[in-house]
Amino acid sequence: MTLRVVVADDQELVRGGFAMILDAQPDIDVVAEAGDGAEAVAAVREHTPDVLLLDIRMPRMDGIEAARIVCAESGCRVLMLTTFDLDDYVFDALRAGASGFLLKDVRRDELVNAVRVVAAGESLLSPAVTGKLIAEFTKRPAARTPVATLDVLTARERETLLLIARGLSNAEIAAAMVVSEHTVKTHVSNVLSKLGLRDRVQAVIAAYESGLAVPGA
Repeated sequence: MTLRVVVADDQELVRGGFAMILDAQPDIDVVAEAGDGAEAVAAVREHTPDVLLLDIRMPRMDGIEAARIVCAESGCRVLMLTTFDLDDYVFDALRAGASGFLLKDVRRDELVNAVRVVAAGESLLSPAVTGKLIAEFTKRPAARTPVATLDVLTARERETLLLIARGLSNAEIAAAMVVSEHTVKTHVSNVLSKLGLRDRVQAVIAAYESGLAVPGA
C-alpha cells in the first residue's frame, strides 16, 4: 500500500527537502506541496492524502487552523512541524487534532518512520509534549469536564487511559497491568472507540480534561 502525503511549509527549501526524502521511499507518494495553511487545506480536499506534514507557523492561515479544518473534514492524519521542542503552539496543534509533531531538524530516517507511524493510526507523543500537556492543564483547571464522561469505560480501560496519560508505551502498560501487549492494544482500541478519540494524543488530553489524570500525581 502506498501512503499519500501532502507537505506544507512556507520555506521552499524545507518543503522541497522533506518532499524529496519522502518521495524517494517505495511506499510513499508525495501528491502535493503547499506554501501556507490555506493551500494545505485545499490540497487535502483535492488529493485526499493519508498524512499531511504541516508546519505550525505559516502565512495567510497558520498550521493550527489548517489542522483544525483538515481533522474536522477528513480522516487525514496531521503531523506538525516545529522549530522548538516546546513550541508555544504545540499544545494548540494537538488540541486541533494533530497526531504528533516533528522538529524541523529531524533526521531522514526519523521523518520517514514518523509518517509511517502516523499513517498506521499511532501518534508521536514525546515525554516533553506529555509534560507540556500536563503543564497546560495545571494552568487551566477550568477547562476540565466531569469524570462522568468516562463512565462508558470499564475499570481496566480507565486504568489503561491513566497509564497512557502518564506517557507509557504499550509494552510498559502491559508490564504495569501484568497483561499481554495484545490485551493492552485491545484496551487502547476500546478507549479510543468509546470516547470517540482519534489517537493517543487525544486520549492524554481527555484523561486530563476529565480529571482522571491529575498533574503531579
